[in-house]
Amino acid sequence: MNTSSKIPGLFRRLTYKIPIFRSLKAYIFLLMLIIGIVPSDIMRLGILNNYEERAVNLRGSDVASQYRIIANHLVNYNYLQNPTSDVVNAELEQMSNLYDGRVLIINSNFRIVKDTYAMSEGKTMISEEVIKCFRGESTTRYDKTNGYIEMTVPITETVDGENGQTSIVHGVILASASTDSIATTLDILSRKALILEIVMGIIIIGIVFFFSHILIMPFKRVTQAISEVKDGFTDEPISVPDYLETEHIVDAFNQLLGRMKVINDSRQEFVSNVSHELKTPMTSIKVLADSLNQQPDVPVELYQEFMQDITEEIERENKIINDLLSLVKMDKTEGSMDISAVDINELLETTLKRLRPIARKRDIEVVLESLRPVTAEVDEVKISQIFTNLVENAIKYNKEHGWVKVLLDADHQFFTVEVSDSGIGIPEEDYEHIYERFYRVDKSHSREIGGTGLGLAITRNAILLHRGSIKVSSVEGQGTTFTVKIPLSYIK
Repeated sequence: MNTSSKIPGLFRRLTYKIPIFRSLKAYIFLLMLIIGIVPSDIMRLGILNNYEERAVNLRGSDVASQYRIIANHLVNYNYLQNPTSDVVNAELEQMSNLYDGRVLIINSNFRIVKDTYAMSEGKTMISEEVIKCFRGESTTRYDKTNGYIEMTVPITETVDGENGQTSIVHGVILASASTDSIATTLDILSRKALILEIVMGIIIIGIVFFFSHILIMPFKRVTQAISEVKDGFTDEPISVPDYLETEHIVDAFNQLLGRMKVINDSRQEFVSNVSHELKTPMTSIKVLADSLNQQPDVPVELYQEFMQDITEEIERENKIINDLLSLVKMDKTEGSMDISAVDINELLETTLKRLRPIARKRDIEVVLESLRPVTAEVDEVKISQIFTNLVENAIKYNKEHGWVKVLLDADHQFFTVEVSDSGIGIPEEDYEHIYERFYRVDKSHSREIGGTGLGLAITRNAILLHRGSIKVSSVEGQGTTFTVKIPLSYIK
């Protein structure tokens, strides 16, 4: 792995460890600061560059116009043939001093006839600019690095010809002019602009800091409200409608808070119900045992009756504990699922065979109708528990001389088991509660038959572990039908 590929990951780790890089306030501050300062800096540079360009153009135009006047004097005084004119030489020296530059006069043979620096007179000067100027094209070049403007001005004479007036180039003025004054002015303007930008930057930083603090306040209120809920100072829904973002966060938190309240209430109710259900058999056992202890000469028949009652209460306690353990196991994970190919027809036959003796005590007929052979990938123990709970409930909450019908069917994806009975029925308003732990539709009847109120909760959990579904339909006084639908192939 090369070094460049490691840089983004390293940067992310550094920014994660430094809190300021994870602060929304810091990002808002930085963004607003960039928006405020960068344009002003660009504007400053643009104004200075524009000033420099205009100043150089004006200086170049001014110098060029002066040398065009001198070019006319050079022609009038025939200076290129006789460069001894004191008037012209004085003008050239004056221009050289005025613009702090150098002036070269070049004749048609490319020889320098005059150099205000007296260094190159008599030498030949051939350059691209000079050649262009002999063709009648003036040039101007700005050398920013060395701080001068170099220009060429043609020395022309207008003569009358057969085709009218014609301009003849006799020589070239090659001149330079210093831009030190422009640089000095530019430096002064740059310092003043920088000072102004620094002052503006300080003001912008203050404004940005203020507004970033204001903009982040709603999120701080959200944090404070959540902290108050966490610390238990309030359990009311919070509201921070300043922004859509805070509103969405608050709505999500309020939904979570409502869900937590439901879970907490359910947990408290569950603990209360467990305590009550476990305490009731123990109370009965204690009462029966105390009665025996208080009677020294207890008849054998009464003693046996009391012991039978104690045994029944112990069995009831044991059933509650076993059902609770089943729920706990199902609540943990589905990793304990023992999936195998199971013959559902045979499993239902075995289940009903085990439950028919209970049904016969109340003269209840139990019938199985299988529409087709069904084999499915399921946890045999849990599926058996589902069938047992549903059929056992159908028997327990049935009428004398009633019936229970179990219907098995399947398609290419699911198998369906319907358990119908001719029992007491379930009110429609209780449909959504029947799968709750310890919930009973008819509490008095449930006590008589020894129900724990956990059967349907266990059944529903086992069905959900198989990615299945359960539905109920019922008519009070006529009967109930539970429909279970489970995939033929186990879905992980």
